[in-house]
Amino acid sequence: MGKRQVKFNNLVPATKVTKELQNAFLKVLDSGNYILSKNVLEFEEKFAKYLGAKYCIGVGNGLEAIQISLMSLGIGKDDEVITTPISAVATTLAILAVGAIPVFVDTKDDGLINEGLIEKAITKATKAILPVHLYGNSVNLEKIQAICKQYNLYLVEDAAQAHGSSFTGKKLGTFGDLGCFSFYPTKNLGALGDGGAIVTNNKKNADVCREIRDYGQNKKYHHVRFALNSRLDEIQAALLYIKLKSLDSQNNQRRRLAIRYISHLSNIPSLKIVKADNLNNANFHLFVIRAKKRDKLMGYLKRSGVQTFIHFPKIIPDQPFLKPEYGNLSLPNARKFVKEILSLPLYPEMIIDEVDYTSKLIKNFYEPKN
Repeated sequence: MGKRQVKFNNLVPATKVTKELQNAFLKVLDSGNYILSKNVLEFEEKFAKYLGAKYCIGVGNGLEAIQISLMSLGIGKDDEVITTPISAVATTLAILAVGAIPVFVDTKDDGLINEGLIEKAITKATKAILPVHLYGNSVNLEKIQAICKQYNLYLVEDAAQAHGSSFTGKKLGTFGDLGCFSFYPTKNLGALGDGGAIVTNNKKNADVCREIRDYGQNKKYHHVRFALNSRLDEIQAALLYIKLKSLDSQNNQRRRLAIRYISHLSNIPSLKIVKADNLNNANFHLFVIRAKKRDKLMGYLKRSGVQTFIHFPKIIPDQPFLKPEYGNLSLPNARKFVKEILSLPLYPEMIIDEVDYTSKLIKNFYEPKN
């Protein structure tokens, strides 16, 4: 098997300036309106409709989508928010940014928050549950919704990796009081820079989020609340409006590649594929395996030309700025998970031969021929 180069991701095809994207950029340029104007409104309407939500609020990035959501619900100093230890650190930073306290609950074998442990973590100070749909795979929303209802808690979904994923036929991000998205370029729906959005079915929540993203104004120079400056700009909104048209087809291509990986790797005893029970519900933002001798496998693939990453190498409580306070938490499943996971190359423009090549290398690593 000859050596070849397989990139982990390639944003150039996905963000290449096609005629349609170029025209959209020029229209914004010529309009003279660059902040909270026509393109933002059009994208918000289209993204809300795609998800099946009533309202969408475009914001600066995914972290601030969560922060603004928590602020809109009145969550602040010394309130507790139950969340997962496995995510991008932005999830926890948003909780800390409003003065609240993150309460970490251990995960299951798929890296998702263990809904069976949530009730034990609830106290009088608990105000919300903030689960993460890791890698685009849905948490058990049915059970988490029931817990929220029983204990009168808010549900805020971190759907930053879940564009187009679903649960029981309904798009993720639409189950909670608010759903939060990131449009970082590597996301399934990625901008050519930073961007984010909040979706909700509650008009009051939507109105408050719109005020918070724009200095707390409900009309020009009339500031009714403490707030941020976190606005999705017109150029990114115009580009996202166009890219949203191909989100489902690109997710379908990701799924086809993932199924190819699964067909090759399912019977290797030394690894386990992290995936949704129903593949049709997943957007395969990332294709992740749990592998014995993970670091050696990663090195072997690198020497063979295959680029891989680890999402994420540490649980959030073990990050240096949090470890003094949270490092002694008992989170055995989460800590084991991050020591075994490896993200394999997968993106819509990837070709089947690259999946086959990567899979064959993994088989050779675990089952070398004598």
